[in-house]
Order: sequence, then structure tokens, then C-alpha cells
Amino acid sequence: MTNLALNLARTAAARPDSTAILLDDQALDYRALDGRSALVAGWLAARGVGPGDRVAILLPNIPHFAVAYYGVLRAGAVAVPMNPLLKSGEIGYGAGDCGAKLILAWGAAMAEAGAAAAELGIGCVDVTDPGFGAELAAAEPLGEVVERDDDDLAVLLYTSGTTGRPKGARLTHGNLGSNTAAVARVLGMSASETVFGGLPFFHVFGQTCGLNAAVLTGARITLLPRFDAARALEILSRDRVTVMEGVPTMFLGLLAAAEAAGSTGLTGEEGLRLCVTGGSAMPVEVLHRFESAFGCPVVEGYGLSETSPVVTFGSLDGPRKPGSIGTPIEGVRVRLVDDEGKEVAEGDVGEIAVKGPNVMAGYWNRPEADEAAFADGWFRTGDLARRDEDGFYFIVDRKKDLVIRGGYNVYPREIEEVFYEHPAVAEAAVVGVPHEVHGEEVAAVVTLKPGAEVTADELRAFVKARVAPYKYPRIVRLVPGLPKGPTGKILKREITVEGPAE
Repeated sequence: MTNLALNLARTAAARPDSTAILLDDQALDYRALDGRSALVAGWLAARGVGPGDRVAILLPNIPHFAVAYYGVLRAGAVAVPMNPLLKSGEIGYGAGDCGAKLILAWGAAMAEAGAAAAELGIGCVDVTDPGFGAELAAAEPLGEVVERDDDDLAVLLYTSGTTGRPKGARLTHGNLGSNTAAVARVLGMSASETVFGGLPFFHVFGQTCGLNAAVLTGARITLLPRFDAARALEILSRDRVTVMEGVPTMFLGLLAAAEAAGSTGLTGEEGLRLCVTGGSAMPVEVLHRFESAFGCPVVEGYGLSETSPVVTFGSLDGPRKPGSIGTPIEGVRVRLVDDEGKEVAEGDVGEIAVKGPNVMAGYWNRPEADEAAFADGWFRTGDLARRDEDGFYFIVDRKKDLVIRGGYNVYPREIEEVFYEHPAVAEAAVVGVPHEVHGEEVAAVVTLKPGAEVTADELRAFVKARVAPYKYPRIVRLVPGLPKGPTGKILKREITVEGPAE
């Protein structure tokens, strides 16, 4: 028997009075979290939601998310977490595509979620409404966790992709259970831990490495529903957070907030034990600055929605290589291949291919996408990397982001790293734009730190002096902000660059 919800049931039995979820002055211990999820499971079962049925969840990082998520899983149903900021058409697409039987939302999302549900002819409930709370309290709890197999679907995550409609990644109980356990082992997590819960739980990074890993180990997780760097800094200090998980833009924000406040606010034993970054490449310069300011190691990992998500992690007690995504976690195999699927030589750039218990069962009703994504049983990630003589992997870039200028390959991350070395630069994104002669031209879009002054020409010259002539960006644009996804990841596909080069 297996079911991801068993992790909660076991921890609740072992540590019923330990705090599980914290949101400012709201706290749920493990007994309460397990009990409320059992009520949700019973409520769902009474409405005909059974094993394998899909239930959409539109909630931010509030205690209700964990209650709904584990309640759906406990009932044997499939959780379909969605960004609560989605519009009705986007919600309707995902819920309709997977055939959801019900939508669980919160007040701020009810207008859009309700409209989508009405269009689909399914129910939509505001789980934060006091009326629903009373209804839930009167429900018959589902005492036992419904039995599932490792191969049974647990969570369906719709990936944004770069083109076309989002696809649902089918993550099984075995996928998520194995990856959660591996993450907890790699990070050395224990019941004494306090985890920062600022990564959205509707995203696989926050879900596996934050919520599920905390529940497995009996740790507590302190929530921040919408990331704000100054507020995050307060929470890190107030709740004595030991494990901080975030995407690079979050660490940039924390650095800026600490600089503005004149201090991180963390002292002595109250400081962070470990920081984990993923979602996109962490600029090495930012990593060094954060470690120096916060006195805490930053470990970079790598993964995707389709891999539950973790594929590799940096070492905590062995040699550390800044800029590396580390080595494959236990049970996961990685190789680098060329366009023909042949493994490349050590030090050469190839596409990351993954095999292991963490790799999804496939996309929901997308056989053509499965055929393109899998080759000889290996999942092709679309990410480019190289491996050094010690077996450490280094992300070069997204295959789709590669810029080919005049026949030469330009990897945007390499150029972005140079921009981050400039003291005035807050964020940088390098993209390719069409060019009549060279095929593509290298372009950079940059935001500056508050109060910093530098011209586009000066930045271009700064980079030109540090890279090969074909690599430096002929186009540099200064902008007030860069487009970002729900986790804070910079969305290059939404960046447009107009105007002539130098």
C-alpha cells in the first residue's frame, strides 16, 4: 500500500502536538492538520469523489492548502494544484482538460474559479468561507487513508512550457514519495527544522521540497502567501528559520532588503543552517554575495515539474563547486546527449536526459508529447549542461534559449553572469533576436539596483571587455522590471527587444 498522505498520518501519530503549519499567529499542529484533511476526504467521498478523480486546488500558501491537498490525496483522488491568480479561461482549460470533478478555491479566486466551474458544469467551493468550515466540521471524517499503488496518479501539474497550451505532468505516488524522501535525506532535514514556505505550493519545487519534505520529517513550515523580501526577512528572524528554499530572484530580493535595513536581522544560533536554490540558474556572483551577507551555504539543485522535481543537488558535506547543480540524487541517473541521442564526451555540452523513480508517468492525454519527450526510456529535459571530471554538472542553458550568432553558440547564462558582476545591476536576461546577417543577435534586458546609475553603453562596454567578440550583446536595454512567473523565475519568452543594435 502507498499513498503520499500516509506521510502526514504517520507524522501525526508520532508527533501530534508539534507545529506543522505556521502563518503569522495562526498555527496548526500535526494532529489538527491530519484531522482536518480526514474531514476533507470524508466530505469529498460523500460527494462522489473517489480514487483517481481529479480535484483542482486554487489556493496560495495558507494552511487551507495543506488541508485540501492532503484531504484530496487521502481520499485517493488526484490533486490538480493551480495558480490562484489564473483567469477563468486558464482555469477552465486545465480543469476541463483533466476532467476535474470539483474546484477548491479561496475567496480572492472565487470569481474566476466560479466562472470556470459554471462553464464546465462542476462544483466550486470556497474552502476559506466560514460556512464551508461549519459544513466540514459536520462531515464524517475518512478515518483510513485510501490505498493506492506507486504507479497511481497523485498530482497533475500543468507546465507552462514555451509554446502551445500547458500540458499536465502526471506525477504518481511513487514519483513524489521517492523524491520527497530523497530531498529530506540530502538536506539532512529533521523534526527540529523550520522551513521557509515562500515558494508556491502549487508549484512542484515548493510542494516537494517545502510542504511534503516538512510533513515527512515532522518539521514545521512557516508560510508567506505572496513573496515580499522585507517581510521574508522578518519571518526568517522571527521564526528562526533553518532552511530557506527559493529561486534566485528571492535571494536577490533578500540581499536588497538586508542592505536597505543595514542588517539581515539574523544572529548567532538563530541564523539559517542551509539555503536551497533552484527553478533557474543562480548567478555565481549573487551566490557569493548572499553567503557572505547571511553566513549560510547556498546549495543549488536542478529539476523540473516532470521529475517531481529534483534531479541533482549540490553537496552539503563534500566538495562544493559554486555554479554547479551538483550530482544526481539517490536512484536517479543522468546523461548528456547530442541531437541523435548519443552521449557526449566529458566536458562537452549536451542535453540532460533523466531516468529514475522521480520521472513522471507521462503527460495527460498527450501521446505525441510523450513520444517527443521520451527516448529509449530517458526523459529529455531540453536543458543543456556539461559534466566535469568529478561528475559535477553545470547548467549551460535551456536548449530553446541558445543564441546562434553567425554560426557561433552563445549561452545566455554565461553572459548574464558577467552582467551580475557589475555593481549597478540588479537583474539581467539575455535573449536572441532575429538578425538579417548573423541569423540572431545577442540582446540583454537589464534592471538596476535602487539609486544606481549606469548607461546601456557603459554596460555593453563592461561585458565586451570580458567575453569573446561574438558573445557580447550589441543590444542592451534598461527596463524597470522583468516579467516573472509565479515562483519569481524570469520568463524569457515574454521579453521583447526592439530597436537597433550598437
